[in-house]
Amino acid sequence: MTEVYKKLAKHLSNTPGGFPKTESGVELRILKNLFTEQEAEIATFLIMMPEQIEQIAERAGKDPKKLEPTLKIMAEKGLIIHSNQHGINYYMTAQFVVGIWEFQVNRLNKELIKDFNEYVPYLMKEQTKTKTQQLRVIPVSKSINAQMTIMDYDEAEKIIKAQSKVLIAPCICRTEHTLIGKGCDKLMEACFVFGGGAYAYEKRKIGRMISHDEAIKILHKGIEQGLVLQPGNAKKPFNICMCCDCCCQILKTIKKSNAPSKIVHSSYFAEINEDNCTACETCKDICPMDAITIEDTSIIDKNRCIGCGLCVTVCEFESIKLVEKDDKQKWIPPENTIETYMNIAKEKGLI
Repeated sequence: MTEVYKKLAKHLSNTPGGFPKTESGVELRILKNLFTEQEAEIATFLIMMPEQIEQIAERAGKDPKKLEPTLKIMAEKGLIIHSNQHGINYYMTAQFVVGIWEFQVNRLNKELIKDFNEYVPYLMKEQTKTKTQQLRVIPVSKSINAQMTIMDYDEAEKIIKAQSKVLIAPCICRTEHTLIGKGCDKLMEACFVFGGGAYAYEKRKIGRMISHDEAIKILHKGIEQGLVLQPGNAKKPFNICMCCDCCCQILKTIKKSNAPSKIVHSSYFAEINEDNCTACETCKDICPMDAITIEDTSIIDKNRCIGCGLCVTVCEFESIKLVEKDDKQKWIPPENTIETYMNIAKEKGLI
């Protein structure tokens, strides 16, 4: 029984997001919780490119008519990705994070959450092996000043308004923390999904479609609650997550680093105007990376600042502003998500 899950684990380890092996075998317990043995076997025959059922069936040595119903069930469970173009069904592998795990927001149980939290350090270590990350950080709109040259892909409102479809989904991190009694009071509906991704979530009955106006209202509410904006790492992202440092597994891991700014993809950092600063500590309280200390004035540790801009939004004395990094330090994201994953795969030596 374990062999098929080991085979699937190895298969997932070859995706850009990775699926590292552990001594405890917790990754296998997670797969057993999510996949039946039959589903685990079938998943190993899919690749990270959409294919028609005939191609998959030939590779798996199975009857296409018998195989497709199982693939549709797996897609409904969020174990693989299914799309339909011009009446033709396509199926492909979903990586574990970002992918399979996020699709489980309606299927979580305490055993799965326990195992996932044990596995998180291994996943996060895997994520930091490459220069290109799956997510990046963009500044909140209230922190942007007229002197800054902000590209459209770094401005959340413009990203949202450019989308054909917008879905708002529950945050997987806050959902799992709430189920084990460690949640926070921040927005539960906090993940925007766009375009084809929005349709995929809707088919799985995750989240709800919303208008651009409602999306902007939710965005502003999240910013007021001190949530960090993390879109997919592309100029045309398929999502924006609004993250808190108490539940978000990525931010929690980054926060433990001595230099979060060297891990996060961001083109900005905060700077103090000491003449205006009253050392009121408001900025220190909202900073998600503990980048601010208070002496006679606020002091920002540039190694810890990730350029989210939240500190700017709460300063009543206009003593903090965001500053653009120099050209060598700026992060120019890939054009689209496919390019992002291709870059990660190349950096890991997978292609």
